[in-house]
Amino acid sequence: MKKIYTDMQALVADGFVKEEDGVQCVQVMQQEFIEYVVGGSLTCAYPVLEMYSNPRKAMQGGFIAAAFDNTFGALVYFTTKRLDMATIDMDVNYHKPIYENDELTVKVEIKSLGKSIVHLLGEAYDGQKNLVATATTNIYLLNSQKSQ
Repeated sequence: MKKIYTDMQALVADGFVKEEDGVQCVQVMQQEFIEYVVGGSLTCAYPVLEMYSNPRKAMQGGFIAAAFDNTFGALVYFTTKRLDMATIDMDVNYHKPIYENDELTVKVEIKSLGKSIVHLLGEAYDGQKNLVATATTNIYLLNSQKSQ
């Protein structure tokens, strides 16, 4: 059975992340850690703020994509302990709008972990558990050195 973490302090205590590893794009999006299944999946939540909204008061697609990108990157970091990565591509499909004052929950999982490429899938839901968007990505691990 895989170990499951539901709070960030436990991840820090077990060495998955350092307290000083805060990333500005994650902080701007106000990412909330929900759950990490070791080597498998990561779930995070993001508030739908007015500053992320289009004129219809729906979260702009670029911010939804950023939420996926932030969550994909964190899962690869937790799994490989490496910061030396780059997104090769990311495909996002939008299924339903999500509006201001809701919460976007993003769950991503690793489908393939190779020596240099990681393939991941993700789903995003609104506060009522309606599917908002799906995404896939390939992330390139730049070199064989682990991050310090």
